[in-house]
Amino acid sequence: MDNHSSYSSKNIFKSFWKFILLNAGIATFLIVLLCPQCLTSWQGLKLAFPDFVFSFLISSCLSYGGYWTDNLLDSRLPWVKYPLRRLLVTAIIYFSFCFFFSYIIVFIVVYLKGQFELSNIPWKALLEYTKTPIIIGLSFMAFFTARSWLYEWRNSAIEAEQLKSENISSQYQSLKDQLNPHFLFNSLNVLSNLVYESADKSAEFIQQLSKIYRYVLEVQQEELVGLDREIGFAENYLNLQKIRFEGSLEYFIDLHQFNGYYLPPLSLQLLLENAIKHNIASLQKPLKIMIEQREDFLIVRNILQPKLTKEDLKTGIGLPNIQKRYALLSNQSPTIIKTEKEFIVELPLLKLNGT
Repeated sequence: MDNHSSYSSKNIFKSFWKFILLNAGIATFLIVLLCPQCLTSWQGLKLAFPDFVFSFLISSCLSYGGYWTDNLLDSRLPWVKYPLRRLLVTAIIYFSFCFFFSYIIVFIVVYLKGQFELSNIPWKALLEYTKTPIIIGLSFMAFFTARSWLYEWRNSAIEAEQLKSENISSQYQSLKDQLNPHFLFNSLNVLSNLVYESADKSAEFIQQLSKIYRYVLEVQQEELVGLDREIGFAENYLNLQKIRFEGSLEYFIDLHQFNGYYLPPLSLQLLLENAIKHNIASLQKPLKIMIEQREDFLIVRNILQPKLTKEDLKTGIGLPNIQKRYALLSNQSPTIIKTEKEFIVELPLLKLNGT
């Protein structure tokens, strides 16, 4: 606790001296700008000292007011969300702040110099004296406003990029988790049986399996993939399953437009795996899966012949995974339709900006 208090005290002390040095530097800059000849002699420095104090007081008040205003508005009117409203409110507050404090300080300084009596206050003359500090103050305020705007936009861009990276990382980690490890073991079991049954089938099975896992590795770092690539992967996956299920699985693909359309990677694999996992596929009741395009949607449907075990009746996590990824990527979401005879999922086909 003592260490924390000591650390806080040091920070406050350091911030205080930074504040003093900054405003002293601004006051010195103004003296150099407005009265360079004052720096050539000791007498000139003595004459410039009241103006230095005057500039320091105005700069301190305005910088503190700007700091307070920015902190207040950053939480209520952030630049990123309300740029025009923030600019208008900032301009009004800064101008009012500049006018009020400049006028008060001019009033005090001129009075201390003995240039008027309280019984005869030259309001118009004081207003004339205030014009220059107001203009200078507003110039500095404009600089700090631009600085605040740039910092907030930069921080917002950094946060958005970090969030995007985290989402993508989480998304693809989820995808890797979604790829059922049992699928690989089942595939190896099927392969071990095929080796004894048919060398040709086992070779075909290995070829399809290698294509599937090559694709999985290729798209792990991608946010979207072209529809043609995803369909090609789906065909490899279904062909692998056809070897496994022999005549118990049938599929049909009907697409007419590939160019310019994109999907979250492995979306089709999750839907196809979901259909195969939760439905009966036998020679007597072959499982039929259809993939077709309707305008800007990819329709994946399968004949509904659900398995009766509790494990197979569970919804699983494939569909929620796809829905969450669409929520991250766009304002569209998949549509899920279940009828007495079919299970249908409509995936929105996404387009890249500018295409």
